[in-house]
This record gives sequence, C-alpha cells and structure tokens, in this order.
Amino acid sequence: MTKPPWIRRAKRALLAAGATAVLTAGLLTATATTSQAATQGPCDIYAAGGTPCVAAHSTTRALYGGYNGPLYQVKRASDNATKDIGLLSAGGYANAAAQDAFCAKTSCLITVIYDQSGKGNKLTQALKGQWPGPAPDGNDNLANAFEAPVTVGGHKAYGVYVAPGTGYRNNNTNGIATGDQPEGMYAVLDGTHYNAGCCFDYGNAETTGHNEGNGTMEAIYFGNSRGWGTGSGNGPWVMADMENGLFSGVNPRFNDIPSVSHRFLTATLKGGPNKWAIRGGDARSGSLSTYYSGVRPNAPGYNPMKKQGAIILGIGGDNSNTGAGTFYEGVMTSGYPSDAIENAVQANITAAGYNSGSTSTGSLTPGSRISLKATTDPCCTSHYLRHNGADAKVGISKVNSTSAATDKAAATWIVRAGLANSSCLSFESASKPGQFLRHRNYELYLKTDNGEPGFAKDVTFCPTAGNSGQGTSFQSVNFPTKYLRHYAYTAYVASNGGSNVWDNKTSWAADTSWLTASPWS
Repeated sequence: MTKPPWIRRAKRALLAAGATAVLTAGLLTATATTSQAATQGPCDIYAAGGTPCVAAHSTTRALYGGYNGPLYQVKRASDNATKDIGLLSAGGYANAAAQDAFCAKTSCLITVIYDQSGKGNKLTQALKGQWPGPAPDGNDNLANAFEAPVTVGGHKAYGVYVAPGTGYRNNNTNGIATGDQPEGMYAVLDGTHYNAGCCFDYGNAETTGHNEGNGTMEAIYFGNSRGWGTGSGNGPWVMADMENGLFSGVNPRFNDIPSVSHRFLTATLKGGPNKWAIRGGDARSGSLSTYYSGVRPNAPGYNPMKKQGAIILGIGGDNSNTGAGTFYEGVMTSGYPSDAIENAVQANITAAGYNSGSTSTGSLTPGSRISLKATTDPCCTSHYLRHNGADAKVGISKVNSTSAATDKAAATWIVRAGLANSSCLSFESASKPGQFLRHRNYELYLKTDNGEPGFAKDVTFCPTAGNSGQGTSFQSVNFPTKYLRHYAYTAYVASNGGSNVWDNKTSWAADTSWLTASPWS
C-alpha cells in the first residue's frame, strides 16, 4: 500500500539524527495536564513512525488524540444491564462517574474492552480453551469493575484487575501479525500486582485456544514465574511468552534482566524475522530500558515464528489462567517500531499522569486515606485498626506521633468503593497496594484477591451510624447481623451475642464503633 505523504515525511524525520529529541520535543510532542487531555495519543505516535496500531485497548484514557468512542462496557449484577463507558472529551480520560452512577448500590463486571484502532479487535470474555476457566461452561471470569481504581491526569479511572481465573480474548481479529510478520506492543500495568502463575499476558496468541507449539504466540508476560525463564533477583520480570517458553533473552532459561518494582510499569515487546526486543520502565517518569534486543531464542521452533494473530489479556495462549495482574492500557502495532518511536510513546505515557487513586484524606469517601480509631473506653481510645506484618492478621494497637513508620503505615487505609456493592466500602492497605481488609471465618486479615469465590463480599462493609451513638459502624455485606469489631485486640466481624467468643455482648456497641481519623501515613 502507498503511504500518504504525511507519513512518508514523518518517517524521514524519525530516521534523522536526534530522532528521539524530535519525537519528544517536535512533531510528536505529547503533553497532558489535570485539565487537558493529550494532544496526541500513543497510536498517533506509532502511526507517524510507520507502525500503526492495529489494536488499542484502555479503560483509562483515549489512545488517539481524536478518539471519542467507548473505552469499555460494564454489566451490573442487579439486573444484568450493560453500559458503555466513554470519555470526558475527545482524546481525553475515562468518564468514571458514568460507571459509578450506573453501578450504584450493586456491583459491575467489565464485559468488553473496545478497540480504539478502528479494526474491531475488541476483547471479551475468554471462552474455554485447552485449560478450562472457573466460570460456567469452563469460560474465564470477568474483572470486577471497581477493583483497580486510579487517577490519570487527575481524573478518576478504573483499570482491569485480573485475579486468577480472569481472562479476555479475541480469536477472530483483523490486521494482527501472523507467521513471522513484524509487530510491536506495549502495556501499562500495575508493577506491584503479580504472581508466579501462568500466565498474565497481553498480546498475540493462538486462534484455537490451545497450545499449537513453539513460536505460535508473541505476548508480553509479567510476573515472577520461574517455570520456563527468569531474570536476575526474585522478580517480577517483563518477559516474552512465545508458547512453551517465557523468554527473558536469547537463552531458554536465565538471562540477566532486572526485576522491576514500579507501581506503574510500561512493558514493551516487539518481534520480526529473527529479531525481537523487550523493554520497560516507570510509567510515571523516566525513559525505557532495553532488557534484551537481538536474535530469536536459541531453542527450536522460534525462528521463523508461527504467530496466529489472536489477542489475549490476563491468560496464556492455551487459556492457562492462574496468573494475576492489572492492566490499564496497551496497543499492538503493524510493523516493528523503532526504539525512538517507543521512547516517544513512553514520554506520552509518563505525561498522562498515572496515580494510585488516593485523592483526599480523613473521610469515608472512596479515594480518601484514613485511619480508624477505636472508641472503647478506657482500654482502647488510643488504638487504631492495623494489619500485622508477620501473619496478615488485623487487630488494634496504640499508634501515636512517636510510633515507628511501619506501624503508622499499617494503620493507614485507602477507602474504596465496595467491591460487592459500590454504595458500601472496601478498605485497601495504604502500604500494601491491592491487599484488602477481608473477613475469613469471621476473623479479619489483609488479603489479595486470588480468585476465590466470595472475595468481593468478604471485603465489603456498609457504613452505618455508630452502634454506641458515636462514630461509624461497618456492617458486613454478606453477614448483615455482623459488624467490624475489635475483641481482645483482634479484629472480627461479630454479632451482638452468639456462639463465638467474639460475639460477646459486653461492650459490643463500643467495640463496633469507630472514629474516622486523619491517616497516620
């Protein structure tokens, strides 16, 4: 196909000396503020470099400066109705308020992640593959729409929280690389949410949902699995899933690439005939580092590649679905992007302004950082709800201005919309992102969503007037007669009388009443 003249001119500019400077300060400048969206998106930058996006997925922002369509679709539990969530303005940020309003007093799942490229490569629920999922008919679960709140450019948004068993896929794509054709891709991920399961991927996979052999997929992997390939340290690592191998470089197993720990991570992967590269960096600042760039792995079946052109998110090509991670945005391109193009995309991403979503302090408003102070007098009025470092149990202890920083952090929580009822609340640890206050066998712990049934309900509490007449009490959404209580300095959900020792009626009203305080950390 003949390229339009403006693309030919842009490509010549990129090949000139100082291309990176041109990309970041000239033709492809990308800026963002809290009140104005980027004038260009990542896909505008890829297109100007001659490697256009053929898939563009995001639940947080537009990936083209002129895009004004839907980002994703949610389905609410109360009546199974669906709603497309779009943008505040063309080229801008997600309209999270539309999700909040639609899902009020219930919960929602993300059912569709739309493709902004115009190719129609949307992602929907992954169906049963070689490995079955936990949903009916062996399909995979869908992501809870409230489990990954962030802000982008100062605007509230939600990511895609992939607990084990969750997955999205498109086996009937348009324009995605097949065989040994060149392609590139990037994803912005939560660098603190991962596991050793197989496989939290985004990228090119088999169209059958089965393992079709070495070289039949090419996808970004993020996690700390050691089953196929590793890097230095304890992980997690950005690697390439090429089927029957997670590759960190030319060697089939170990290559000296770094562990990464950025709260927001940019991960890139690109591949062409007997060449490929993985790069990564902090999605909030700085440049990309090249972890590997060279020939295909020194193992049979990967040169030439036999890519099939499906798109996956959160799972492996054969629907292996025990991985975990959080996805905010990502694209796939036609052609092998230059490092200069990827550097310019990274500049656009860092300018977008990803943040953890903590927006205020001292109130029971989602996004606020708080501490919860006990009210039982005389024992506990200087005590706060906190998690323990050793065993993840939750209880109360004294915290004051002279307390250790770790104790202050353990007594600080981020208020989130309730995962099982968005009109109620969940409490995320401020010092351990992604870990929530959860009751299990009525005792309170700090836990990550590992795909267990009932997790959303176990971490959801509905605020009521304090049972003692002061403060606030927190009612368990799945055990309405039980409230968040401290008993013998340990936290439980407890009823006012019952068979458990922590259901003791003595001081129950005071023990279940809490003051919302300014955060200790």
